[in-house]
Amino acid sequence: MLITFKCHACPDVMMLDNLAQHLLGIIGKRLGQRGVITPEELGPAIEKLEAAITVDKRERAEHEGHFHEGEDGHERHEIPPGLAQRAYPFLDMLRAAQKENSDIVWGL
Repeated sequence: MLITFKCHACPDVMMLDNLAQHLLGIIGKRLGQRGVITPEELGPAIEKLEAAITVDKRERAEHEGHFHEGEDGHERHEIPPGLAQRAYPFLDMLRAAQKENSDIVWGL
């Protein structure tokens, strides 16, 4: 199911519900029928998401250092997109909403 995040400060951001639930969990929110991120919540939300992206990038870099794709005993596989790639549209929305002092809302 697609979740659409809306904000007057920028275009809508749509994502699958499992990603929405994950990102909202990082910033301390829950995916429900409807929800809002208020201007007061935006600063801490941005900090939490940026910190999670930093940790993910560090872990992925460490994994790549131990990645032996195609060597004997290691099957080839695609590395899935990292948190940064999946979270940046939402992070951009959080930043735009903070600049404009706007709410971000969603509803199913």
